[in-house]
Amino acid sequence: MIPVTTFAGKTVAVFGLGGSGITTARALLAGGAAVAAWDDGDAGRAAAEKAGIPLVDLATADWSQFSALVLAPGVPLTHPEPHWTVTKAHEAKIEIIGDIELFCRERNAHCPDAPFIAITGTNGKSTTTSLIAHILRNAGMDTQMGGNIGVPILALEPPAKDRFYVIEMSSFQIDLTPSLNPTVGVLLNITPDHIDRHGTVENYAAIKYRLIVASALKVCGMQAILHFAPQSKPQFESLIAGNVGLVGNSAGTNIYAHSGLLHKNEDPTPICDLTDVPTLRGAHNSENASAAFAALDGILDDAPIAQHVRTYPGLAHRMEEIGRIGSVFFINDSKATNADSTEKALLSFPQNVYWILGGKPKEGGIEPLRPYLPGIAKAYLIGAATEEFAKTLDGHVPYERCGTLDAAVAAAARDSAIPSPRPIRGEGEGEGRPVAPSSLAAAPHPNPLPIEGDGERERIILLSPACASYDQFKSFEHRGDTFRTLVTALPGFTPRGKA
Repeated sequence: MIPVTTFAGKTVAVFGLGGSGITTARALLAGGAAVAAWDDGDAGRAAAEKAGIPLVDLATADWSQFSALVLAPGVPLTHPEPHWTVTKAHEAKIEIIGDIELFCRERNAHCPDAPFIAITGTNGKSTTTSLIAHILRNAGMDTQMGGNIGVPILALEPPAKDRFYVIEMSSFQIDLTPSLNPTVGVLLNITPDHIDRHGTVENYAAIKYRLIVASALKVCGMQAILHFAPQSKPQFESLIAGNVGLVGNSAGTNIYAHSGLLHKNEDPTPICDLTDVPTLRGAHNSENASAAFAALDGILDDAPIAQHVRTYPGLAHRMEEIGRIGSVFFINDSKATNADSTEKALLSFPQNVYWILGGKPKEGGIEPLRPYLPGIAKAYLIGAATEEFAKTLDGHVPYERCGTLDAAVAAAARDSAIPSPRPIRGEGEGEGRPVAPSSLAAAPHPNPLPIEGDGERERIILLSPACASYDQFKSFEHRGDTFRTLVTALPGFTPRGKA
C-alpha cells in the first residue's frame, strides 16, 4: 500500500466504497489523515465498516471540515448531472480528486523520478498496459501495474527510484487527476464512448488529450486518432509537439506494423514478428505492440522487447482463446464493450463466426459493424440490446433471440456442431438471410487459429458483446467468467493448450 501522507492531519471525504474507494480510505488513514467515507449503497458501507473505515453520512455532514473530496471514478462528475457530493464540494469550495491524483502527489513529494507510464485510449489500453508490464517484468525490472486494470493504484508498493509504474487510465480517472505528470504518456486511439458521462465527443477527446499534454514522452496512435477526428489535426499536432513517438499501421510513423511485422523508422528489416503470436492476433494488437515498443524506447533495447513481446500470455476477456470442441473454437472477448472494440475481433476472425452479442448498448449500437456481417454464420442476442440489434441484423444475418448468456452458449454450440459455415435458420431465430461472403470475410489473416485434428474448417463461437454488461452482470469480467464456466461444462470441451 502507498500511505497518502500529503493529507496528514487533514480530514478528507471519500465517496464511492468499491475496491478502489476502500483502498483509498485505508491509504489516507495510513498516511495520517482523518477520513469521512460514504456510499449510496448498503453493500459499500457494509464493506467499509468491515474494513474499519469511519463512516460519515456526507448528506448531512459539515463540509467546511473537509480539505478534499476523493471521488470514485464511476461517480458522475459533470454529466448527465453532477453527483450530489460534487455539488456539495463545489459549494464548500474544496477540490474534487481521485485516487490516481493521490498517487501523483505522493510520487511528486517523495520520489518524482519513479518511472510512471500512463496508458489511455478508447480501446486497447488494457492489452497495452499488461504488455508493457510483462516486458518490464521479464526484463528484470521492479514493475507495478494497476489503475483501471486489476489493482487500485494505492494498493501498489510506494514509489521508488527504480520501480516502474504501468498504469491504465480511463477518461474518468484522468478527469480526477489534475497533477497528472507521467514519464511516458500513451494515447492509443479515440472513438466515441462514454458520451453520457462527458456530454460530447469533443469533451471526451479533450480529457484523453490531457494525459499526453502532461507527459514527458508522448506515444500516440496518430492515424487511429485522426481517422476518427481529422478536423482535430491542428490541435493534435500542437499537443504532441516536442518529444513524441507516433505509432500506426503505415510507414511514416516512428514504429509501424504491416501484416504482423513491426518496423522502426521505415527500416525494411522488422524489429518484431507477431505472425505466430496468438495472444496478439489482429492489426489492432500490432498497433498495441507498436505502442509498447515506443513507450519502452530508451529504457530497453529492441531485441529484448521483441523477445518478451513474443511470450506475452494475453489478457483475460480480450480475444481470449478458452479452448475448443473439435474444430469449434471458443473466444472470450467480453471486454469488447463497444462496436469499435468488437470490430477488432471480427477483423481477427473474418468468417464462420457464431457471434454472441448484446447487453446494455452504447450510442450507435452495432451499425458500424455492418461491413463485417458477411462473415457471421449466425448471431445470438442477449440482454437489453436485443431488439435494437435485431433491427440492424435483420435481412443480413440469421439471428436468434436468446435473452441470456447460458441460452446463447447452448444455441451456438448446437448450431456450430453442424458442419456448415452458414446455418440458415434455427429454432426460435429471428428473420435473417445468408449473404455471400465478401472479399473482406474471405481475406487471409496473418494470425490464423492453429487447427489441431480433423482438418475441418474451423468455426468460432465468439462472445464479443459490443455492449456494457450492467444489465445482467456485475462487470465485463463477471460476464466473461460466466461464459468460461458455461463453455468448459460443454461435453467434449478441451482447454487451450491441452490436446
